[in-house]
Amino acid sequence: MTHQVSVIQQSLIEQLNVHPCDCIAWVKEGFLMKDEVQMPPKLSVLPQGDDFMTSMPCLLPERDGKKYFGVKIVNRIQGQVPVLQGTISLYDASTGGLLAIMDGDWITAMRTGAVAALAARTLQREGVDTYSMMGLGNVARAVALCLIHDNHDRPITLRLLRYKDQAEQFVERFKNEKNVTFELVDDKRAFVAEADVLLSCVTVATELLFPDDNLYKKGVTVIPVHTRGFQNCDLFFDKVFGDDTGQIQRFKYFSRFRQYDEFHHVLQGKNPGRTSQEERILSYNYGIALHDILFAAKIYEMAKGACPVFEMEKKDQKNWI
Repeated sequence: MTHQVSVIQQSLIEQLNVHPCDCIAWVKEGFLMKDEVQMPPKLSVLPQGDDFMTSMPCLLPERDGKKYFGVKIVNRIQGQVPVLQGTISLYDASTGGLLAIMDGDWITAMRTGAVAALAARTLQREGVDTYSMMGLGNVARAVALCLIHDNHDRPITLRLLRYKDQAEQFVERFKNEKNVTFELVDDKRAFVAEADVLLSCVTVATELLFPDDNLYKKGVTVIPVHTRGFQNCDLFFDKVFGDDTGQIQRFKYFSRFRQYDEFHHVLQGKNPGRTSQEERILSYNYGIALHDILFAAKIYEMAKGACPVFEMEKKDQKNWI
């Protein structure tokens, strides 16, 4: 007995032209179903140095007669290009059959960017139209893409902390977007002190990025996309929101957060989120398999029939040794 398994490469995913606003809608959909999924905390092994290989499983709830299970394997290995890579296996949970093997790099970047944009929209104080960004790599581009399209009906400004030539390349990438202007900042203290929403996409930080607590003004929203470098904020920010407690509770200062809740409770209306224009709010979205597998299921349904397949052979009788 054989069945077909789809092979979905990044080039095909890019050809699907998934709109950034759809990505934001998908991550919101994922958060809203979070109480219904089975999602163990991610599990990592450390082959050498700061490298890691992490497995991220998730069983989605049944929708429209379809029930998906998937596992993303993401790894960061120094020397590989790109340094962060992922692969997703998608299954039909009702039969156990493997449906697809797909590249996870685009999904990882875009679901990360969409979550950051959604968190900014949900938790920022009123009237904010300027977003301060640092660590201007590929994930930051995904964040900016989602921010720009999520604010398509109004002008916004992106303040970029200059590092090497990253800021200039960033401006070049988005120069044709009509609703965004850019401000390049050299002074790190001014970058933080004047930030209304600070989004950090720095991937490696072995120490605090801005240890002076007094730099963070009242009303600021800090979104450390890779969760690194802002642990001092854990101790004095008014509220902390996280995407999954099973992951966030491993943080060094978790027990000392002033107020903590999962972000999806804000989207569900169970938590009011920001209740004051002066609250300092920290949003830790460590990355959850729910979004990876939901994106994979959406893309599988869009790409089905347009992607190559291979035949997976399985015996239809018990395999006696």
